[in-house]
Amino acid sequence: MFIKIDGRMLNVVSFGGGETTLLGIGGWTGTWQLWRQPFELLSASWRCVAYDHRGAGQTHCPSDQLTLEGLVDDVFAVMDALEIERCWLAGESNGGFTGILAVLRDPSRFHGLVTISTPAYVDRTPEREAFIAALEQDREGTLRRFVQWCIPEPESDHLHRWLLHILLEAEPEAEAIMLRNVYGVDVRPRLGELRLPVLVIHGEADAITSPDESKTIAAGIPGAELVLLKETGHVPNITRPREIANLIESLVRRHSN
Repeated sequence: MFIKIDGRMLNVVSFGGGETTLLGIGGWTGTWQLWRQPFELLSASWRCVAYDHRGAGQTHCPSDQLTLEGLVDDVFAVMDALEIERCWLAGESNGGFTGILAVLRDPSRFHGLVTISTPAYVDRTPEREAFIAALEQDREGTLRRFVQWCIPEPESDHLHRWLLHILLEAEPEAEAIMLRNVYGVDVRPRLGELRLPVLVIHGEADAITSPDESKTIAAGIPGAELVLLKETGHVPNITRPREIANLIESLVRRHSN
């Protein structure tokens, strides 16, 4: 479905039903489909909601509105539009940044938080700027290399093609903006404010974001659980969906009243 928010149309999907609601946020310019496989498993008994965030997939947005604050605004806008009073929140990669900031803004709206392959801090580096320049010169070729870095797991050619298709749906001008959105954003000083169940997941073979980032996040949040997945790259919600679904389901079960 498309939901009109501040004059923009957000592409939102909702699967299943039940007392438990899980809201998933994609990273960088990834669409809701980054959560498709875990949702297929969880929606048998849960309500699972995701959306194409600003600049991703079918949610088109003027470049001046592609802000991190706007991404956080949309978490609450989607929840309000779907009459979700409270839910479990999950964010992949930079979507985890959005999730952390949303919980910090209003923790009363969330039962708990899951981050996957999320950095604690992103600085501007020559390597990141070179990647942006490469996107501008040869977008598809650069994205093809990027999905190889994201998914180093063997026998994953079909997943490479799928992830490439997801990323190619984005507006090209959004790619650099969304990467630079998080330059200098440092959640580390505020992690101690999170007082709800938090599960931090990271692949040990992640070539995009170091697993040390998730170790930092987990260490800074009282009571947070850290799970490191062996022989796993940057997008375990695509490469290991059943394990991700099981981990989230176990977290919810342990903390349900």
